[in-house]
Amino acid sequence: MTQPFGGYQNELYLHGLAGERPAFTTDATRLAESAREILEPGPFWYVEGGAGSGATMRANREAFDKWRIVPRMLRDAATRDLSTTVLGTPMPAPVLLAPVGVQSIVHADGELATARAASALGVPMVLSTASSTTIEDVAEASGTGPRWFQLYWPNDPDLCVSILNRAAKAGFSTLVVTLDTWTLAWRPNDLDHSYLPFIRGTGTAIPFSDPVFRSGLADTPENDTPMAVLKWIQMFTGADRNWEALPFLREHWDGPIVLKGIQHVDDARRAADAGMDGIVVSNHGGRQVDGAIASLDALPPIANAVGDRLEVLFDSGVRTGADVFKAIALGAKAVLIGRPFVWGLAHAGEAGVRHALRSILADFDLTVGLSGYRSPAELTPDALTRVS
Repeated sequence: MTQPFGGYQNELYLHGLAGERPAFTTDATRLAESAREILEPGPFWYVEGGAGSGATMRANREAFDKWRIVPRMLRDAATRDLSTTVLGTPMPAPVLLAPVGVQSIVHADGELATARAASALGVPMVLSTASSTTIEDVAEASGTGPRWFQLYWPNDPDLCVSILNRAAKAGFSTLVVTLDTWTLAWRPNDLDHSYLPFIRGTGTAIPFSDPVFRSGLADTPENDTPMAVLKWIQMFTGADRNWEALPFLREHWDGPIVLKGIQHVDDARRAADAGMDGIVVSNHGGRQVDGAIASLDALPPIANAVGDRLEVLFDSGVRTGADVFKAIALGAKAVLIGRPFVWGLAHAGEAGVRHALRSILADFDLTVGLSGYRSPAELTPDALTRVS
């Protein structure tokens, strides 16, 4: 039996008897608002902003409002077990921390703080290739915690193999390959602030520490950062591969492989046909294609088409425990949380990530129980109704 995440509310109420309140809100829908007050505009909008007009970001949130939970009564739901196993990774709830790069722009401890917080809760962290910290240092901070690795696929095969080997050696069990960001979308908030962390040498710790990457430079990244940045950007963007490239990953990664960025049923089927182990139904949190389909709208047909052939995960727009509930009920095996934990990091480092994540987990736990369910496995579309 896993820990009762819902007990976090009792902990917070008891602290109130001593005059203590949470350092920042327990409402993840308000975290961006308070984070904006403590961050410079460039870093804030890099995290919060989306592609174009922001229509896809709005659609992600609106899609959750189209589904309503239908609570059931007298279901013996006082005791719950939220634990699950996804691609061989046991987890205390069907929740992972999404791969978010350049975390040092919101807090100096960056990915190290996130790794420690995730490990303490047993929640898997997915480390981004665009990390501010090396693979090895994040693994050390994670300790025995579960961890997956996200790949932005460089167009140098030797560098790609080197990065994959480092991740495997450091104990990252599952590879998550992001497909939808082979070049950056038009992001007005970042453009208006002329702000891109990578050209400043932030979010480049993994390539800059890689022996293959370093061997191709005339001078070290420490001595000539601009040239190293230019070389990495050229390797990191501009290559939109095809389905025939996937065997390369299988050849060089022994564990499960998950494709992130799937929005179309036919692409989901092709992923299954290609022998992939999982997919993430995702539109990159609305950061890549303006006016795209909401991820939650894409989820049910994809889960129905391939849910029996591979693991279907979900992200984009998740803010609350009710959101997690709805995504699981609509066919996701697990849900990736992005911006909320980053705002927690911005507020209070490791403690902030823990507070933001515990708040969402408690909300999910209580929502599951109060709706009459005892485990994620019991959540099906019958737990919801769609409204206009």
